[in-house]
Amino acid sequence: MPRSIDDYLDQAALADTVTDADLDALHREIVRDVTATLMFGARPAPEGHYPTALDGAEQALMALSAELIHSTKAAEHLARIADAPSDADGALHFGCLLNLAQEPDSALWWWQFAAGAGNATAAYCLHLHHLLRGELRDADHWAHQTLDLDTDIHLTPTTPTAIRCPAHPAPALREAVGRLKVEELAGAPFHHPDRRLADQIEELADAC
Repeated sequence: MPRSIDDYLDQAALADTVTDADLDALHREIVRDVTATLMFGARPAPEGHYPTALDGAEQALMALSAELIHSTKAAEHLARIADAPSDADGALHFGCLLNLAQEPDSALWWWQFAAGAGNATAAYCLHLHHLLRGELRDADHWAHQTLDLDTDIHLTPTTPTAIRCPAHPAPALREAVGRLKVEELAGAPFHHPDRRLADQIEELADAC
């Protein structure tokens, strides 16, 4: 027999419907959300626009990728990953370059590698990557990993002078990524870094 609205209201009114464990879980979730907000900040929405979570994640990931590629140490990191594919900071920056070139599947591999090596910023990139795809369970996992790894995380720019990325990658960036050696791993492209990216990074950063 279908339950009536009164039945549902009666159940909701019971004092023991929320257990101590439920309250503890809710408290942990609130602490995590507040911590993430303090760490990552809130990006202001353009006037008259109310972005979805997916919109916000995509904008944040592109802005963070651009910020890292424009950094003064980007060339150094890209040179290191070309010489030593085990370098976590280089993997983070290479993943961001691939993301800006609209190669998200290959970027995903390099971010996973960097996060596995303990890079919290890479874990945050993975959180945003999965969030913009609507993969909420994976996004939540990487949010936890980000906070567990470190609090020294390169954050998404929130200032008025933050770098803005075009909707489509610049031809120079696509060309530079297009000449890289590419393999297929688990059905997804895998780009190999090379030193020419490090030599070109200022030009490529200005183009994106």
